[in-house]
Amino acid sequence: MNMPKIPLGSWIDSLVEWITVAFAGLFSFITTTIDGLLDLIVNVLSAGPPIVVIVVLALLVAYTSRWPLGIFTLLSLLLIDNLGYWDSAIQTLAIVLVSGFLTILIGIPIGIWCAQSKTVQRIVTPVLDFMQTMPAFVYLIPSILFFGIGVVPGIIASFIFAIAPTIRMTNLGIQEVPRDLIEASDAFGSTRGQKLLKVQLPLATPTMLAGVNQSIMLALSMVVTASLVGAPGLGADVYRAVSQINVGQGFEAGLSIVFIAIILDRFTQNLRKPAYGHVVKGRYVAALVAVLVVGTLLVQAFAKEEAAPGNANGIGAQTNYRIIGIEPGAGIMAQAGNAINEYKLDNWKVVEGSSAGMIAELQKAYNNKQPIIITGWAPHWKFSKFDLKFLDDPKGVFGGTEGIHTIVRKGLEQDAPGAYKILDQFSWETGDMEKVMVYIEEGMSPAEAAEKWIDENPDKVAEWTNGAQKGNGEKINLVYVAWDTEIASTNVIGKVLEQNGYNVSLSQVEVGPMYAGVANGSSDALVGAWLPSTHIEYFNTYKDDFVDLGLNLKGTKNGLVVPEYVDIDSIEDLK
Repeated sequence: MNMPKIPLGSWIDSLVEWITVAFAGLFSFITTTIDGLLDLIVNVLSAGPPIVVIVVLALLVAYTSRWPLGIFTLLSLLLIDNLGYWDSAIQTLAIVLVSGFLTILIGIPIGIWCAQSKTVQRIVTPVLDFMQTMPAFVYLIPSILFFGIGVVPGIIASFIFAIAPTIRMTNLGIQEVPRDLIEASDAFGSTRGQKLLKVQLPLATPTMLAGVNQSIMLALSMVVTASLVGAPGLGADVYRAVSQINVGQGFEAGLSIVFIAIILDRFTQNLRKPAYGHVVKGRYVAALVAVLVVGTLLVQAFAKEEAAPGNANGIGAQTNYRIIGIEPGAGIMAQAGNAINEYKLDNWKVVEGSSAGMIAELQKAYNNKQPIIITGWAPHWKFSKFDLKFLDDPKGVFGGTEGIHTIVRKGLEQDAPGAYKILDQFSWETGDMEKVMVYIEEGMSPAEAAEKWIDENPDKVAEWTNGAQKGNGEKINLVYVAWDTEIASTNVIGKVLEQNGYNVSLSQVEVGPMYAGVANGSSDALVGAWLPSTHIEYFNTYKDDFVDLGLNLKGTKNGLVVPEYVDIDSIEDLK
């Protein structure tokens, strides 16, 4: 059918843009509130030596779920501390608790409303179906735009993903209250509120708690996904391990998440009827926990030293001492970390996230003329869209001018000599790459942008294919990282190979798996090796297992980038 495409994506983009501007104040309030609540929980759990918190948590779990699980809690938390993931575990636990609190605060009233009104139930049910079937990653996109990079968008996305069971089970629990009990309460003249509070909610509590339990488990399952937008914790450790192909770290962080999941699951299941509730009443335990929490906060408040006033108008205060980064496995992230050490920027932090998240933060700050510092590289279309500048790097932490290399697997020259020759002869200029990136930014798909550039540059393409043997449907797999530069170059060379008779597939991966795939022969080539600095660690790890065909582009650059309106010129100005 030749029907025009419905511009649904454009409508959604416009709606999100309008919401971002219209409700900016509300989003700022929500961000401040959630950040404050999260800091409160982290401060309580981080107070004193870890062993004290571990023992208290083990006693609480033992009280609700019997002593074998208490011992398991003690041993597993001690192992987490021994492996060096205690701080990450605290961050993860705080994120899950805040998400769980929000699901209870909002989910239970909505569930009650659904049980009281058939109309509300008919409206809410398809919304919940939509929320549960929509991929969790989709929630991150508007969350970044509304709340920026950091832990708050991760919590909001986790809350949206996890709230459905609480609403559904609250509704179900109230509706399953026997009709004869409802009729008896009506016969005794109970008001609607009395009937709800004295009859329905007490009888529905087990079902409601089961829903809360499932919501907490779903929130915990989102911790790795939330790390894509800068949420700290064990999820970030797992994501970092995946991007760097660090099997040991990934297993340790993953095992820590499993331990926390088991502890939270058993604890919430038995919270209503503690195993030793007959020995010590639950209200006394709750009161003791409340006293410990309040006492800890009061001690911290009195013990906290007055912060140094500093320069409230300095770039650090204006940006909250944050450098907005990208994926944790990217070489530029390691360089940014080294820059903090080399320049002694003790108060500064590089926020891990993604390239898309970094661009979203840049767009928001640029529109409002707010200061922002990002990890940047050129060529990139952002330098065409925004008026940006690199900060001077007098210590050369980010290295000098780099180049992008083409790397292929061993044996490709024998298996597909024509493809090998095209890849070997592939070379272009930064202006060429930026044209493709601009086409994509203007709305073209990467494949369409690549085809357009190829049609506009037949002479350059002819140089790449000169003397190359035509393919006969041989499969060629190209791997790339989802950076705009690599999306552009990989799609262009992929289309050229297709036009010369090869069956090309493109696989998007993280940096570590990209190099490992070519080294072990599961992928054929990559055209996005930034050397000699950005990817040097991965290159040195696998250099004996692939073939480096040399430069395909000269003149790349990495560093810290700010908008031109930001009144600093050097990394040293961040001190």
